[in-house]
Amino acid sequence: DVQLVESGGGSVHAGGSLRLSCAVSGDTVSRLYMAWFRQAPGIEREGVAAIDRTGSTTYSYSAQARFTISKDNAENTLYLEMNNLQPEDTAMYYCAADFYNMQLARHYSNWGQGTQVTVS
Repeated sequence: DVQLVESGGGSVHAGGSLRLSCAVSGDTVSRLYMAWFRQAPGIEREGVAAIDRTGSTTYSYSAQARFTISKDNAENTLYLEMNNLQPEDTAMYYCAADFYNMQLARHYSNWGQGTQVTVS
């Protein structure tokens, strides 16, 4: 089984930056299709950014130009660099992984527990 553990969330002021990490065990990031999702209270979970096995990326409209998804094969870790954060970015952020290319669809088989991001 693939296990995912997120970290790096926190509280920042508008305009600030955070880098989220997702440590992967049970398989390697090079074999996985991976993504970051977020969910605010009362709102459906939405895809933010996805990366495929080759490193090709996909972003939601709200994330493009501000967020960058990347992975480090040596560290077996997925990252999400978030810049110019705004209050509407406040949510629980989840890492997801699958052996099929899901891009920003919510059907990933493996999920982490989430890390909270709060922007004031």
